[in-house]
Amino acid sequence: MNPNPLTEADLDRLEELLDAAVFGEESMRLDEIQAMLCAVISGPEPVMPSVWLPEALGPGIEKADDPQVGETIELLMRLNNDLAQALLSNETVSPILYPLDETGEAYDYAAWADSYIYGAGLIGDWYDFAGKHVDDLSELLEPMFLLNGVLKEDVEKSGERWFTPAEEERLVADIQENLPVIVQTLYNFWQAKRGAGTVRREDDKVGRNDPCPCGSGKKFKQCCGSPEKLN
Repeated sequence: MNPNPLTEADLDRLEELLDAAVFGEESMRLDEIQAMLCAVISGPEPVMPSVWLPEALGPGIEKADDPQVGETIELLMRLNNDLAQALLSNETVSPILYPLDETGEAYDYAAWADSYIYGAGLIGDWYDFAGKHVDDLSELLEPMFLLNGVLKEDVEKSGERWFTPAEEERLVADIQENLPVIVQTLYNFWQAKRGAGTVRREDDKVGRNDPCPCGSGKKFKQCCGSPEKLN
C-alpha cells in the first residue's frame, strides 16, 4: 500500500470512485466516511477495517476482484492512516463538508455529526465504556447531537424548553466553527482513558436507554442522563 499521505487529487479520485457503479449507490459519501473514521479512530477500543470498510462501501466491497473496489479500499486505508496520524499528533482535522444547496452558503454539518455518532456505535455503547466518566463524555458528545438534531428532538419530546431561534443559530454556528477542536477533544478523552488502563464496560453502569435510577420512570438519557442535567 502507498504509505504517502493523500493528496487533493487522491481525495478527488476517492470521491469519484465512491460514486462508481460497482457500489450501486450504496457506499457512504466521502464526508460521511471521514466522520465515521474520526470516531472509529478515537474510540475506546480498536475497530478493524473488516468492520468499518463494509459500512463505508456496502455490498460492493464483496467484489474484491474489481480494480475499482481494490483502488477504493487502498485509498480508504490511506485516509484512515492520515486521520489517525493527525489525531495522534494533536492536529485538528478539517472536516470534509458538502454544501446543502447550489448557493454553497450552508454546509451539511448534520450529516457529518450523524456519521460520527454512527461510527462511535460500531464498537458498542460509548457511554458504557466511559464508566465513571460518562458525565464528561456526555458533555463532549452533546455538540454532535445538537448538530444532527437528536438533542433538539429529545428535549422537545420531554416537554422542556429549547433555545430560541436566535440562540440556536448562535450555538450551532459556534459548534460548527469549533468542530475540529471538538473531534480532537473526544480523541484525547479516550486516549487518556486508554492511558489509565484497559477500557472496560462496567456492568453496573446505567445504560442510556435503561430506566433512570431516580425512579422517574423515564429513560436515563431523558432524565438524569440528559445533557441539561449533566452540564
